[in-house]
Amino acid sequence: MLAEKYPEEVKQILGRYPPEQKRSAVMPLLFMAQREEGFVNKEAKHEIASMLDISETEVASIIGFYTLYHAKKEGKYRFQVCNDLPCALRGADKFLEGLCDKLGVQVGETTNDGFVTIETVMCLAACDKVPMFQTQSPNGIKYYENMTIDKTMELIEVLKMADKEVK
Repeated sequence: MLAEKYPEEVKQILGRYPPEQKRSAVMPLLFMAQREEGFVNKEAKHEIASMLDISETEVASIIGFYTLYHAKKEGKYRFQVCNDLPCALRGADKFLEGLCDKLGVQVGETTNDGFVTIETVMCLAACDKVPMFQTQSPNGIKYYENMTIDKTMELIEVLKMADKEVK
């Protein structure tokens, strides 16, 4: 699948590492695998494991550990709110609760329209700009600081309008 669809990119990624260290290519290959669908499907996990001579369990453990990789399809936009202790002390939990209420979801859930999934992450390195979150989407990762529920809902509407224009 990946090697057939992106042969030059796979070759370039693998070429960055000596053959005896090819397992180091796992993260860029995972990023490439989830680019289109927003998650790493079972076939891609298997292919990456085979390419790198590692187990599928090792690949799955990397997907499970890092918040930038996903094992299942969720919202087109993942809103990842930082709620570690310093951010929680500055109101991140209250913001998260209000945002979930406004969207009608719980943390980890996706809105009924499939557009937004709300997640929590640890440390986005902006404790002084709480509430803050990053979005992950087909357009990459973007950071938003000093947010309010109203500003976040406006952002979601802007993203929905832009999405309609692209289609």
